[in-house]
Amino acid sequence: MNTTTLNPNAALDPAVSAEAAQEQDHQAQDGVGEWGPETAVAGFLIFLGALVVFDSLRMGAGWDDDGPQSGYFPFYIGLMLLASSGFVLVKALACWMARRNGEPPAELLTRAFVGRDELQLVMAMLVPATLYVVAMGFVGLYASSIVLIAWFMRRHGRFGWLPTLGVSVGVSLTVFLVFERWFLVGLPKGPIEALLGF
Repeated sequence: MNTTTLNPNAALDPAVSAEAAQEQDHQAQDGVGEWGPETAVAGFLIFLGALVVFDSLRMGAGWDDDGPQSGYFPFYIGLMLLASSGFVLVKALACWMARRNGEPPAELLTRAFVGRDELQLVMAMLVPATLYVVAMGFVGLYASSIVLIAWFMRRHGRFGWLPTLGVSVGVSLTVFLVFERWFLVGLPKGPIEALLGF
């Protein structure tokens, strides 16, 4: 937490300000700092803006006899995207260069984008969800869903085996009946469904 927001005299007291800066620097080191993601997103948006501008010029970004050409409005949107993202990237790089030259670190370099605890929570959701999507291509939707639901119920919900199996199998069975039997919409199936004749 930023000490300067709790103490109104922190901006007047250099010792308190230095303590707040050290605390922010520690928070940034304890997780993912804000500078890296901001620079990466700005670079990606610059690439996207350049792509929009280039494609707009290819389609025609001028004014024709019957009005604007196909790329007229996307061209200017791409330019605005380039300008705003370029400003963010230049600002981030200027902060980084100033720190390399020995100047006090700017707030952008010391703020934490995400702490270690928050990052662990994100990864606890992202990794199983990614494995679920990959496994769906091999074993189908239903078997993957049973494993995913069971994992979250056991690992994060701390449920016993009986409710875990009941819910995970029950949800997958309900989805199967609703989509395959009721709506007649085929969902991805794997070798287990093939053995059962579906």
